[in-house]
Amino acid sequence: MSTVALAVADGMLHFELSVAYEVFGADLTHIADPWYEVSVHGAGPVRFDRFLLEPERGLDRLPEAETVIVPGWADVDVDPPADLVDAVRAAHRAGARVASLCTGAFVLAAAGLLDGRRATTHWAHTRALAERHPLVDVDPDVLYVDEGSVLTSAGKAAAMDLCLHLVRQDHGSVIANTVARRLVVPPQRAGGQAQFVTAPIPARDDHPLTDLLPWAIARLGGPLTVEDLARRARMSSRHLARHFRAATGTTPLQWLLTQRIRRAQELLEATDESVEAIAAATGMGTATTLRRHFNRTVGVPPDAYRRTFRAARGTRGEPVD
Repeated sequence: MSTVALAVADGMLHFELSVAYEVFGADLTHIADPWYEVSVHGAGPVRFDRFLLEPERGLDRLPEAETVIVPGWADVDVDPPADLVDAVRAAHRAGARVASLCTGAFVLAAAGLLDGRRATTHWAHTRALAERHPLVDVDPDVLYVDEGSVLTSAGKAAAMDLCLHLVRQDHGSVIANTVARRLVVPPQRAGGQAQFVTAPIPARDDHPLTDLLPWAIARLGGPLTVEDLARRARMSSRHLARHFRAATGTTPLQWLLTQRIRRAQELLEATDESVEAIAAATGMGTATTLRRHFNRTVGVPPDAYRRTFRAARGTRGEPVD
């Protein structure tokens, strides 16, 4: 998916456009070569609040792209332009992977791409999306939804999560994590994580999870339990669970499992270690346990994941010539 088209029109949100361009438009060939070729598509000059953007290509060329990204749509009470909707629909029919960021989901829904599919958008607009497009299975409680050739995200930070998810699909978890570090954002959050978190981790040294999370990640290979986390944080398991729910939107146990699966993905991509060895290195214990959780979380068994990744990227994650 090396060609990425950003589909824009008057009335879109510039933050989501900037997120997509920062991830896919920057020259990151020193991280992965080839990287993405990005183009901006629109029907003439596009107004973003107080500035104008001159797209380099017309909407008629949108079907040429392998991936199409639709940024947020500012006024969800107004129907998106018909030419934008038609171009997005045509691109999907031509085989493009189409992703919306935030309220860009309203464009995809207008194009009929979300009918019969699960989708999400910014939590403040999920009810409007469901009411206006009753054939869409709207999930208000997730960061993003991956339906294969159609993907949708919640708002703002979740747009970054979805973009990193696409990088992970195309280049693997090691490259996606490298991009995240470059952008000084957390490693990609799972799509199923709650999108509305009442109290994110404060940027201060005395927050109880500030030191705990990296401490735990450094010890995934051991038999780490929720009780171990609570003991390290010097609080009860119940108190720890409240902090985790408020800060991450999930439970300590689910967070641990997610980190173990991600570590397993990295090892499957970058090493020739056996599934048994990877199970031990990620604290999953046995290959049977790893296969069960990996298949349920990722959707394929570890062996199939490795074969698919190697076939797409070449041995040990190196780009295919």
